[in-house]
Amino acid sequence: MVPSDYQPTERFSGLAGLYSQYRPAYPEAALDFILSRCGLTDQSVLVDVGCGTGISSRLFASKGVRVIGIEPNADMRHQAETESVPALQPEPTYQSGRAEATGLPEASADAVLAAQAFHWFEAEATLQEFHRILKPNGWVILLWNERDEADPFTHAYGASVRRLTDAEVFEPYHGKGDALLESPLFTEGERAFFPNEQVLDETSLMGRAFSASYAPREDAAVKCYLDELREIFRRFQKDGQVTMRYETSIFLARRRATK
Repeated sequence: MVPSDYQPTERFSGLAGLYSQYRPAYPEAALDFILSRCGLTDQSVLVDVGCGTGISSRLFASKGVRVIGIEPNADMRHQAETESVPALQPEPTYQSGRAEATGLPEASADAVLAAQAFHWFEAEATLQEFHRILKPNGWVILLWNERDEADPFTHAYGASVRRLTDAEVFEPYHGKGDALLESPLFTEGERAFFPNEQVLDETSLMGRAFSASYAPREDAAVKCYLDELREIFRRFQKDGQVTMRYETSIFLARRRATK
């Protein structure tokens, strides 16, 4: 049951700094798989929809791809625009827009990416928009980092998140990529999975936890959450660090021609 204050475009207001600093990136093997499978080169245009603070936008730009980031939340978009990139690396460009109405011209993208974002969108309308802005035979790429709770620390962290937050409402990634694989607008659907990890000290673990839109914000709940996370860190840390394990999930499909 989605609460009445769902407001996906506003839930990250005030969290842009934490999000940019403490969210995990994506593994090189996953990026290289996407580039190869989708045939992306320095001549390609990739539209990163729901790009947030530009984590995925910068990663693909670092591979030489021209990236246009679409982000409706002004705080997140401003953070993306102010992030520095290495010298000589192409810089993404960013603009306001929604997944269901990007504002981009028809047939203007070689690929459309939604990284850690598609679960916030209205799936059918979004896939229709992706189909509209893709060039013939262009690709849709859905990408998520999902916690791998086969790992004891990651399991303990996840159990606390579920008990002390409303994560089960706002972290519903599993199965969302199937909408792409089942859509009649796309063909050649496939999925792939890659291991990923994030090494965290105590401060960065707290930053990672509170970068989530569902993290508590009231003082008493914040204190309870912090106390539990510190205890988990104390139990699992080694040399002042813990490792969060992820499985990076990729869903791909090619634009189907329509009559």
